Amino acid sequence: MAKTKPTKKKKKNLKLPKEGKVYVTSTFNNTILTVTDVEGKVITWGSAGTAGFKGTRKSTPFAATTSAQKVADDIKSRGMETVDIYIKGIGMGRDAAIRAIRAAGLDVRSISDISPMPHNGCRPRKRPRN
Repeated sequence: MAKTKPTKKKKKNLKLPKEGKVYVTSTFNNTILTVTDVEGKVITWGSAGTAGFKGTRKSTPFAATTSAQKVADDIKSRGMETVDIYIKGIGMGRDAAIRAIRAAGLDVRSISDISPMPHNGCRPRKRPRN
């Protein structure tokens, strides 16, 4: 019989820094929240799919609120107090996620929109010949 190597379980860092960043990516199909420390190392993440929603219900503001509450409660219980929020995308869950983070008791220092904006857009089609 082949010997199996014992697998090491990943240790969760129980103590978090007091400040962090929350990235909210809101698309037409889902809302994803990523929490990082000030340097940008990912601490935890959550989405409407991990909160238990499937299909078209993932794109609703209620799903974004539920996933944001889960993420915010997790980081608040581990010691994070102040966050900067960065929003990306044009989905319905943008505002709902911010409200849920604030309602969880985290101190929101700043809110920034980092959605990509075209400076001049795509090259237009050539004009038709008649």
